[in-house]
Amino acid sequence: QEDHHFFERMIPNFVFAAKEHLRKGVKFDELRLNDEEFLLIKDRKHVPLGLVQLMYERVNEMSKREEMPANTILLLNENINSFLNSLGACERIKNTPIPYSYSIFLKKFIFVYVTTMPLALVNSFGYFASLIATYIFYVLVSMEILAEEIEDPFGKDANDLPTDQLCQTIFNNVAEVLSTSPIE
Repeated sequence: QEDHHFFERMIPNFVFAAKEHLRKGVKFDELRLNDEEFLLIKDRKHVPLGLVQLMYERVNEMSKREEMPANTILLLNENINSFLNSLGACERIKNTPIPYSYSIFLKKFIFVYVTTMPLALVNSFGYFASLIATYIFYVLVSMEILAEEIEDPFGKDANDLPTDQLCQTIFNNVAEVLSTSPIE
């Protein structure tokens, strides 16, 4: 029962800590930790990793007590490892910005393309060539701004992922699954 409640708290704790870690700081008031757990992770730079360590330690304790079959322990280890893999993928997204040289090249290309376009279109469209070029400039620059805007999807901007809602949904789902599942 105690182990069951531990994981019912720790899985959502990991999700909330990962969200805030990706935003550069963990709010401990969102986490449901007892005093001992809080003391173990409060000074860590990587709080989600500390929570995973607590989960691995609990699984190892359960394995030593031989309360669960070995294949269930292996399955728990795999699931906890998938938490780390998911967080690692999110950290790679967060820490891999659009290369500066690519961004500069794209801006130069847009500038050259749009400034030379009226010259190519003037014979066909006359003065309307400048309107067409202005419209195409607007579209291309808008795409460039969108690319820069979605570069950090874990923040709190309107165009970012709804991580707060995702965390709450995971919290609710874990509570539902673990509170109704039979305890063996």
